[in-house]
Amino acid sequence: AMLTAFVLITCEAQRINEVAQTVAELPNVAEVYSVTGDVDIIAVLRIREYESLDEAVPGGIAQIPGVRGTKTVLAFRRFARRDLEAGFDIGLS
Repeated sequence: AMLTAFVLITCEAQRINEVAQTVAELPNVAEVYSVTGDVDIIAVLRIREYESLDEAVPGGIAQIPGVRGTKTVLAFRRFARRDLEAGFDIGLS
């Protein structure tokens, strides 16, 4: 099973697009967004084992010129609309 990690990235304002594009080219990166708020970029990583985060984040993303900091959030369960609807269909209608 694949693990999903969200990497919240802060970077130099003038390099957001450049950093985001570089992150998007890295292995294990599924999606990259520039966002509003306290961070500049959020990258969605799909990895096979927890140890892969070490090479992907401190060893990869954090080394990109312009990156000021990263915070990684590991997902442990995914929820989808159909799962919620299926729950409501069980004897609740």
